[in-house]
Amino acid sequence: MNLTENFSLKNYNTFRIDAYAKYFGEFFSADSLIEILRETKNIQKLILGGGSNILFTQNFDGIILKNSIPGINVINDDDEYVYIKAGAGVNWHQFVMYCVSRNFGGVENLSLIPGNTGASPMQNIGAYGTEIKDVFFELEALHIEENSLQKFNNTECGFGYRDSVFKKKYKGQFVILNVTFRLKKNPVFNISYGAIEEELKKMDVEKLSIKAISDAVINIRKSKLPDPELIGNAGSFFKNPEIDSHALDELTRIDASVPNYKIDDDTFKIPAGWLIEERGWKGYRKGDAGCYQKQALVLVNYGQANGKEIYDLSQEIKHSVFEKFRISLEREVNIV
Repeated sequence: MNLTENFSLKNYNTFRIDAYAKYFGEFFSADSLIEILRETKNIQKLILGGGSNILFTQNFDGIILKNSIPGINVINDDDEYVYIKAGAGVNWHQFVMYCVSRNFGGVENLSLIPGNTGASPMQNIGAYGTEIKDVFFELEALHIEENSLQKFNNTECGFGYRDSVFKKKYKGQFVILNVTFRLKKNPVFNISYGAIEEELKKMDVEKLSIKAISDAVINIRKSKLPDPELIGNAGSFFKNPEIDSHALDELTRIDASVPNYKIDDDTFKIPAGWLIEERGWKGYRKGDAGCYQKQALVLVNYGQANGKEIYDLSQEIKHSVFEKFRISLEREVNIV
């Protein structure tokens, strides 16, 4: 076991917050993780993936363990599907590119989402009409206290909107080791959501393919979202709130122009970015903490902001939105 003391986390979180871990280690297999856990009992631990969904507001007085389990392997197939297992430490976009290059369909709409594969089922990542639950087959995880391996299928993960059992019921209890996806050999194209169709027209695509869809999604994301390598951020900071018809009626009385998307007979999704922008936060900056000028959902670190400054800004935005719209925004980013 090799742990480093007083370790800077600046290069291990996409907000580029310069917080410190009392101890830091990395594991590349279930066996090495089990060894570390066995030798560090009774010490507070945090498992870190790609660092793309976390905001450090203080130093961490314990052990941070980076999940770097590698590997992408086709483990099975049938006439319709191919089953691909990816190590939890595999970069998500690299995994998507692996699938797209082989014409395995299902994850192309999730191109360029930051983070690692192991985190994808934790919050049921989604974009442009696709969510992880649509392509997920199973995962293998280690129970931290019992040092036992357990598999979870789609139902057992309890997927919801940016949610799973690993965010609430089993939060902090398991470490995801690998994820198996079920992708289509004959892709079904999904271009009806967002601006994909418009972008495909701009690209002069004559024959639709998952590569074209992936390229379109990448173009859209690059045009709207800041590159974490250039401006610290964690993507969407808040979830899009879901409300019932009664709450929607109340909301339209406040502002008749509020956009909404019907999910089912009595559930409607409201764009959090619209709510934030309506309150005047888009492009706001205080010191090096700000709300991105092209997308109000994204909070950014322009260089030297600390985690508390980003968090305090998120609090101000939450209060501001609630004050007018009576909607309580929920953070998508994990706060430490």
